[in-house]
Amino acid sequence: MMAAAGATTLIAIAAVLVVIGYRVSRMEGSAPPLAEATALLPKGARVIATAVADDRIVVTVEIAGAVEIRMYDVRTLKPVGRLRFANEP
Repeated sequence: MMAAAGATTLIAIAAVLVVIGYRVSRMEGSAPPLAEATALLPKGARVIATAVADDRIVVTVEIAGAVEIRMYDVRTLKPVGRLRFANEP
């Protein structure tokens, strides 16, 4: 009885180690490639601030006296949103 319990325990420990090794080996190659992009701003625009939130890069830009927030995806660096601020008439 004791030999059967010991063998079962060793098999369970080996299975856990195999799963951990498999996951670690798959994580090494899963890093996304480095993305590189150039964001074009209108002439005279000025970057006020930048921040990273969740999976977004947030850039605050001043364009001709108006403030605008532009959001980009961290992995692809593609624009995902734009928020413009304006005064009420």
